[in-house]
Amino acid sequence: NYFNLFGKKVKWERDASGAVGELSTDQPAGKAGGLKEMKDLLKKEFGESENAKKLISFFSDAYTKHDNLADATRFLANTLFYHHGLVIVDGNDAELKKCFIPYAEKELTENISFKKVSETTEKLTALGYSEQVHPREINLFYLRENLRERIIEREGRFYVNETDISFSKEEIINELHENPERFSPNALLRPLYQEVILPNLCYIGGGGELAYWFQLKEYFNKVEVPFPILLLRNSVLLVPKMLSEKLQKLHVSIEDLFLPQHELLTKHTKEISKIDIDFSQQKEFLKQQFSNLYELAKQTDVSFLGAVGAQEKKQLNGLDNLEKRLLKAQKRNLSEELERVKNIQNQLFPNQSLQERQLNFSEFYLEYGEELMDVLKENLKPLGSNFTILEL
Repeated sequence: NYFNLFGKKVKWERDASGAVGELSTDQPAGKAGGLKEMKDLLKKEFGESENAKKLISFFSDAYTKHDNLADATRFLANTLFYHHGLVIVDGNDAELKKCFIPYAEKELTENISFKKVSETTEKLTALGYSEQVHPREINLFYLRENLRERIIEREGRFYVNETDISFSKEEIINELHENPERFSPNALLRPLYQEVILPNLCYIGGGGELAYWFQLKEYFNKVEVPFPILLLRNSVLLVPKMLSEKLQKLHVSIEDLFLPQHELLTKHTKEISKIDIDFSQQKEFLKQQFSNLYELAKQTDVSFLGAVGAQEKKQLNGLDNLEKRLLKAQKRNLSEELERVKNIQNQLFPNQSLQERQLNFSEFYLEYGEELMDVLKENLKPLGSNFTILEL
């Protein structure tokens, strides 16, 4: 219910329950923070450029002329990508849900996903992989108007969590066959539903998504649904030309910006400092001197070895401290240039995170308009495994 825009959180204040896609875009009377107020805020933030007017039009047509979030989102996605041949499938369609009845019935009566995913997860964790998603005994939600709650089985009866609704085994199977659209897979079962209604040769997803797909392989085998090839989606860093030119002047590579900020600033300080801050040679020289002392101690009195070792450690720690103090002093002396480097990294990696996880596409659309989508489509290679850095 929010997105980031120019470093600010833009939030849709909405008290509601049920399936997210079914949430009404109408704001209750007397409630602030609605979509109309959000539209006014966007007008103020976007300005008066032609691209700004287009974005406001997209938002207005999507969220004020459609009754729910699903329809609004479909309209917006189609507006942005229709000329690229986008296909949108409504997963809540009753006819599509009918295709899922056999699998949902097994989920209710046999708990197959819980058993097989738990077995696979145990094997993966034994190999050092972390559990991305935790299976429940029943991985289905029950849907009604303003209601989306998980189904729980206790002593042969099926309960809808946080409600008074319950079914016998026969009743819930009848409900499934008569109203399949009322049963919705959770995150764990959604991949199976996707592959049942629209089989894929290859599934492209983010790192987190693929991590829990790995947990599903044996489950797919058990229910006899083909498991697709998994491919990590593209990741891209968009670098405005102005920032690229600043980096060149500062002699900072894009690759360096992927470093944690303290490492980046330390590396750049050492590169531009006229004083050699690296005490590696001094440390090696010191170790060599103490190596000779160790030999001397062995030839005289081995009880001196401990004293020699303690002194070596003390001297090396002293050099470390001097090196840190010198580095700190140089960072102060070079603070203006380091601040410029820091600001560029903060712009390209907001909150020290990947750009794609923080920035809203509208920030780039304001500058580049429809050309942005064409440039992305032309330069992103779905089968490529490299992180793409794209100068705009």
